[in-house]
Amino acid sequence: MAVGEGPFVVGVDSSTQSTKALVVDVATGEVVASGQAAHRVSGNGGARESDPEQWWAALVEALEKCGPVVERAGAVSVGGQQHGLVTLDAVGLPVRPALLWNDTRSAPQAARLVEALGGPKAWAERVGSVPGASFTAAKWAWLAEHEPEAVAATAAVRLPHDYLTGRLTGRGTTDRGDASGTGWWAAADEAYDDGILGLVGLDRALLPEVVGPGDAAGTVRGGLPLAEGTLVAAGTGDNAAAALGLGLRPGEPVLSLGTSGTVYAVARSRSADPTGTVAGFADARGEWLPLACTLNCTLAVDRIAGLLGREREDVEAGGSVTVLPFLDGERTPNLPSASGLLHGLRHDTTGGQVLQAAYDGAVYALLDALDRVLAVDGDAPDDTPLLLIGGGARGTAWRQTVRRLSGRPVRVPRAGELVALGAAAQAAALVTGADAAEIARRWGTADGPVLDAVERDEEALARIGAVLGGAGPLLS
Repeated sequence: MAVGEGPFVVGVDSSTQSTKALVVDVATGEVVASGQAAHRVSGNGGARESDPEQWWAALVEALEKCGPVVERAGAVSVGGQQHGLVTLDAVGLPVRPALLWNDTRSAPQAARLVEALGGPKAWAERVGSVPGASFTAAKWAWLAEHEPEAVAATAAVRLPHDYLTGRLTGRGTTDRGDASGTGWWAAADEAYDDGILGLVGLDRALLPEVVGPGDAAGTVRGGLPLAEGTLVAAGTGDNAAAALGLGLRPGEPVLSLGTSGTVYAVARSRSADPTGTVAGFADARGEWLPLACTLNCTLAVDRIAGLLGREREDVEAGGSVTVLPFLDGERTPNLPSASGLLHGLRHDTTGGQVLQAAYDGAVYALLDALDRVLAVDGDAPDDTPLLLIGGGARGTAWRQTVRRLSGRPVRVPRAGELVALGAAAQAAALVTGADAAEIARRWGTADGPVLDAVERDEEALARIGAVLGGAGPLLS
């Protein structure tokens, strides 16, 4: 590929399974080079952990794979998986493996924190979200209870994107988007909440500085594939980065189909959902990102396809079977100890119908939360296309399931790697002074075919809702 004169920026996506780096032309949005490296997740049952040193090694490898053009970048930004707890010692080394967002061992601690502050409504009004097992505050409480020696050795607490940004700059920083997923950053005040920090026993001095939207976190240190002195943007969490990457305007709904499933939209108003279904996150620009997330999405459905001995697209319509694919517990609805449930199996049920029911079960919870997400600023019209992103968006069965259960038109952006592109847009904003979302819109990242709306399958929605509502003792 011929590489132009630039200017160039680097956008990074450090996800649960791998790290990707894109070198992007600021003027056109063209990806002129890319690199990727994998890292591992360990743990059984509810445990999910990774060594942060793996993330750093993967970032360096991904940058090296981009080739010499990476040295010409004017700025870099890191988008990373949300919520994870990174504990560092006095010299900046990990005290223990990071607890990841999908580690559900901290569910009892989350429940106790909710009650200690006065219940879900108090949390929603003060923090913007009701913490579940995925939130960093619950993970810190779990660590304090189960590994007090690790807490005693901790000199700095970071989120995954903070850790990588800090390795680039040598400074301890975060941004409002990622900080809003910790549980100890209060949306009402847009600041760390000393009362909650006291509740979990965490010294504010261990936390990173919150860098404002559009501000730099620092510059790149020497000895890396990036040129020394390259500007480093604040970075953000993966969902806020993807929102930047799409150039979202308020009221445009997004459904992301990956290992986890998410629905979100940019909002001008702060969310405060006392049910805990919608997390009232901040975005990376100064607005808000009400969001609902499920633990079980593409990975769970692929696992069920494997158990049935079928390819993931090998679905069949019809039948009355219902599958709730809660293979890793669930976050939405909040059932951290749940397991999968198969209901309504009959002699004439086919394997393809069971697989289709798994798709339906995975999508149902997301669409059930979508109305609440859009209600933060006022419902978006039903003819507003639902932006479908993530790995699942490339699958016919996923697309058709979303269309059938939502009744909305669906747009599938042609651009991939939206987290890395969003990080690149943030880096480009640092170089140019322009708005990051406007840069992404100029790049055309959300452009793609629109699939017309089809009639909503009310029968399937009612059937799943009835099974979910009546299966409480089996799922708790």
